This record gives sequence, structure tokens and C-alpha cells, in this order.
Amino acid sequence: MSDTAFSSRTVLVTGATSGVGYETARQLAERGATVLLHGRTAEEARAAADALVATAGVAEGQLCTYAADFARLDEVEALARKVVAAHPHLNVLVNNAGMAAPERHTVTADGNEIAFQVNFLAHYLLTCLLEPALTSDPGGRVVNVSSALHRTASIQWSDPNRARRYSRLAAYAQSQLALTVFAADPRVTAVSVHPGVCDTALLPLYAHEGVSPSEGAAHVVRLCDPAAEIVNGAYYDRDERVAPAPAATEDRTVRRLTKLADLLVDRSA
Repeated sequence: MSDTAFSSRTVLVTGATSGVGYETARQLAERGATVLLHGRTAEEARAAADALVATAGVAEGQLCTYAADFARLDEVEALARKVVAAHPHLNVLVNNAGMAAPERHTVTADGNEIAFQVNFLAHYLLTCLLEPALTSDPGGRVVNVSSALHRTASIQWSDPNRARRYSRLAAYAQSQLALTVFAADPRVTAVSVHPGVCDTALLPLYAHEGVSPSEGAAHVVRLCDPAAEIVNGAYYDRDERVAPAPAATEDRTVRRLTKLADLLVDRSA
């Protein structure tokens, strides 16, 4: 059931071992793309690839597995090095990996609040490091799987770790706003998409019931299609382009976030 638009494309999906990420990887592979499956551990990534071969009839040669724990930025750097070495031309990066912020304020070994790092900083770093591969051919793009909850958020510039006043919902929403703002960064063409409230591990943050992950994934896959015209920084609520939170389109906020993220991931510009 390969689709000519996807047959020559290589797509990296982060957090591809479950939920919307797994379904996104499945739909892309079924349409003929070469899919790089990222999981937190090598075992989880391998299990996802095996499941796709066994249940979706995907050819093993279309799948490559990668592991990195996004709570460790050195693992994100190693992931980027491996991907660039093996795939110097990357067509799409789907920044999907995400976690609900924990009940208690938790800081990673890198010194960042864990949801801010896993949901945003790791993707920021990964995208920056993959920029040569994403821009080696025209049309490379990044699809950030964001959330409608970004509208409820503010970025605490003086305390992005929220050490002074922590709330798991505010921490999660802040990470999603940062990811949405980052799509307007001019270095790589990027969009954000809220795939709808899906029945995944993040469901308790939103509601009691949600649509199937495959329904959410279809909105992500559509934006990976080279035929889908996209505008850098655009935000989609499922299949509809809508205005994101005002902060996501302010040049000053974009510049300020880039500066903060570079500082927190220790990237000297």
C-alpha cells in the first residue's frame, strides 16, 4: 500500500514505541517511508519495530531503531550523531516523545525540570543537531506534536524549572508552549499540531476519554506529506490551521526562548 509521495522519504519519529508516535510510525511505514523509530531504550524500540513487521506487514528494511533517554541530553547528542552519520538526508523529524509532568518537582541530571527537558529541550537540541540532515535537500521539515494545553501556559523566564511554584499541569503546559513557539524558529521549516485528545498515557491530563491514537496520528502524518503545503511556524488543531497562543508568533518570544534553550542545553551559538 505504498504511496509514491512517501516511498523515497526518511522520517525520524521520537517516542515511536507507543501511542500517537507508534501509530505515526506505522502509518508512515505503510505508506512506504523509511522510518527511524526512536525509543527510550533499545529494547523498547526493537519491540516496536518487531510489532510493526508482525502486525502491519511492514518490511523490516524500512525500519531503523534508535534509543535515547530524553532525560539525558548526552544521549540526545549521541542519537543525533548516529542519525546524521547513517542518514545524511532526513526529510522529516516528528518531535513526538512526551511525558506528563510528575506530581513532584523533578530535576534531571542536566539540571532541568524533567517535563521541560523531555518534552521541549531534548527536541530543541535534537532538531538543532539534525539541522544539516534536514536542510541537505529542499523541503525538509519538522512536525512538533504539541497540545492545545499550550494556550493555558506561560513560560517562567526567571524560573523555567518552576522550582519556586510547581504544578504538574503548569509544567506540562509550559513545555508544550515552548515546543509550539520553537516551530517559529527560522532555522528549519517547522509546524506544530495538536492531534486531538487521544487515548494514550497523557489522557488523564485532558479528559476521561479520547479518540484512538491512530486517529490522532493521521493528523501528524498528513503534515509529513510533501504534498501538504506548510507555512513555517503554523499551528494545527487536528486538520485545521488555527492561530496558536499569541506568544508563539512573537519574534521577541522566539528569540528569548532560543537564548534560554541554548543556555539550558549548553549550546554556545
